[in-house]
Amino acid sequence: MYDQIKVIAFDADDTMWVNEPYFQELEKKFCGLLEDYLPHHSVSKELYKTELQRLPLYGFGIKTVLLCMIETISRVTEGRASIKMVDEVIRLGDELLQKDIEMLDGVQEVLQHLKGKYRLVVATKGDLLDQERKLKKSGLMDYFHHIEIMSDKKVPDYQKLLKHLDCAPEHFLMLGNSIKSDVLPVLELNGHAVHIPYHTTWVHEVYDQDVVHPNFRQVEKISDILEFLP
Repeated sequence: MYDQIKVIAFDADDTMWVNEPYFQELEKKFCGLLEDYLPHHSVSKELYKTELQRLPLYGFGIKTVLLCMIETISRVTEGRASIKMVDEVIRLGDELLQKDIEMLDGVQEVLQHLKGKYRLVVATKGDLLDQERKLKKSGLMDYFHHIEIMSDKKVPDYQKLLKHLDCAPEHFLMLGNSIKSDVLPVLELNGHAVHIPYHTTWVHEVYDQDVVHPNFRQVEKISDILEFLP
């Protein structure tokens, strides 16, 4: 089945490097800012509500999260929050943007093994500047034939990517930690997808149903793909 694969696409956040734990720590600190108004779990619910409304308008990434935090502050405090609270959100965002890249185990070894055998692609979504920054800091740029920072990861987005790569779906393999973003749209196009679960998942990417498809496989760690790729 995998002997016809020509292009392998890698998700970035929580597939090649650590991401979600940093955002969870950011959210924890944000909830602490509003603890005089609401318990932490209630602040999280309010932030989630804001994100549901704004993600379709703002897209994904750190800037969207910070804007949603500022809007949540305004709503929860009924406009009475000190500007210092907004300043602290901006400071926390800057702190996150300056974090070093923490590579996940096996990523570089897998890329070294696959380079030259397949066209390797990054297919990730998020803030353009932030994702470019992380890719540069990762030291992995030279492994990839193409880098696609997508506004979203739905069927039309993958169709656009496949057209750009001049790649038929049956020759395309997507690797990632999100069933919703990295697996289901690719399978709908009859491409191939491998789910590499991460120990924590962004709430907007949670998917709790079984996936049944002949082109789907789940592995424990990224290096496991070398056991079935020719």
